Amino acid sequence: MKETITTRERTNTDKVAPAPREATGSQTIEYVVYFLFGILDIFLGFRLLLKLMGASTSSGFVNAVYGFTRGFILPFEGIFRTGRTGGIETAAVFEPATLIALIVYGAAAWGIVQLVRIVSGQRQESD
Repeated sequence: MKETITTRERTNTDKVAPAPREATGSQTIEYVVYFLFGILDIFLGFRLLLKLMGASTSSGFVNAVYGFTRGFILPFEGIFRTGRTGGIETAAVFEPATLIALIVYGAAAWGIVQLVRIVSGQRQESD
């Protein structure tokens, strides 16, 4: 009696679902840092656009954005002059302090995440 055994080799077409990975403690901190600074940068971007378009301060949304971001741009005020142009109904304002704040807070988020990676001993990978 002859017995033949056939086996099937795994090919690239066989799909195997990867096991779900959970974030490590340091990754969770990274996600939170990027999330918080991302929200701040979104509000600063809104402020920059609203000022450039001469948005009316009689709007509650505009006042909320200006109020929330005011404290975050204070350290950068006075570095450059604010540019103003008067229109018929509105006045457009370019606040360099807001643009600088966007850049500085983005760089700060990146720096904090890099520091967390160094402290946690996480292997550096190119992002």
